[in-house]
Amino acid sequence: MEKAFYGPDNRVSHRDMERYYLPFTNHVLFPSQDDPEAFRRLTKAVNIQAEFHTRQLSIPFAVHSVDLFLCPFNTGFLTLRVELNPNHEISFSQAIEFGDRMRHLQDTNKLDLNAYIETGGTRYEEVEEFVFQVLAPHLLPFLDQSPMEGTYFEKLPFFMDDRMFVIGFCAFPEDSDITLLHRYRAGRLDGLDVQGNARIGASYQPYMEQYSNKFEYNRWAPNTYYITDETCFICLTREKIDIANRLANQMYGEYYYGLMLNLFHRIVLLKLSIAYSQVQLERKQEHTEELIRDITCFFAKYYFVEIVSQTQGREIFHQLRAVYGNDELFEDVKQTLNDLYKYQETRTSKRSSYLLTILTIYTVISGIYGMNQVIEDLKGNYTWSFLRGYSSFQWIAFAVTFSGLAVAFLLVIGVLWKWGRDFLRRYRRKG
Repeated sequence: MEKAFYGPDNRVSHRDMERYYLPFTNHVLFPSQDDPEAFRRLTKAVNIQAEFHTRQLSIPFAVHSVDLFLCPFNTGFLTLRVELNPNHEISFSQAIEFGDRMRHLQDTNKLDLNAYIETGGTRYEEVEEFVFQVLAPHLLPFLDQSPMEGTYFEKLPFFMDDRMFVIGFCAFPEDSDITLLHRYRAGRLDGLDVQGNARIGASYQPYMEQYSNKFEYNRWAPNTYYITDETCFICLTREKIDIANRLANQMYGEYYYGLMLNLFHRIVLLKLSIAYSQVQLERKQEHTEELIRDITCFFAKYYFVEIVSQTQGREIFHQLRAVYGNDELFEDVKQTLNDLYKYQETRTSKRSSYLLTILTIYTVISGIYGMNQVIEDLKGNYTWSFLRGYSSFQWIAFAVTFSGLAVAFLLVIGVLWKWGRDFLRRYRRKG
């Protein structure tokens, strides 16, 4: 199915992708079976023709397919694979404006209020309506909406203002120059202003140069640039049509999975950081143990330092990770793990100390008073009338005997309860 989801002129080579990534990552990115601990990609070809309208322009586009990634740690990705109509003359500013407006699920500013999508004779005022009513109509019931009613993403602090991430490919004519202004505007997604003129978010050229040095990968300049920002990953090229198609195929294939993996790392690391703040407030032992298990599992199975076998792919992957600050988040979560271990060690030490104190008290008291005399009175057929002749010391031995038995039974029940609860939690997580 290498040609089924990418439009009429593009394809993705499964063999090339498998060779592109190192072997130990394939079981996560390309699982051979339905594995809840791997990336499970569900793709549907929709081939929907639509038109995007704003006050300044109308752009026809096609949604070739929709991807749904089910990922570990209760996370996932929804990808819309969109192509602007190649028969419709579109300027660079219009293409960037389309990407910027299309990524806003909900109307958040004046430019969004004037934008709408039309398809099949139906008008959708917000992108969110188009996504969840036309492209993925059955998805909403499966989203966790428990923290905030009536919202979908606001509960996740790493999604800002209900905006989607943009991965884009722009092909310029061969005789064009890809200027610093083009690269800056692509990274910032600066399209058109209210009057329909080119929108530029900066006027100081040294600032734009500094931005380009930080966020662009220019190994193949001046013909091809890759711009990596916190909200987008865009390729700008002026190569010939055959080379441009090959670059587009890479954006659909190898670079797409590299981006997914980096976004997954960022989201899970932020999720673990948030979980730590909740554990700090609640101080529940089971939550602490579960968080330690999650962090250890993430480090061991998913946080790969090296995943790409080719030099250019490795450099782009590391640039993505640097822009998202994944290494800094990783160090923060690693320190969190150390703090959790210290907290758990201190808590376990205190509990062991308390238990040892209790057992020592029972041992000392039973050794001084001798519980054997109470045990002898309880042998065979007995009546409680023997308690009438007990002295005060015998009453103490009697109380120590039965309270010690009660403590022992409670400890056994507590251990069995904890073991059964942990077993059920692990079973449900695997299911």
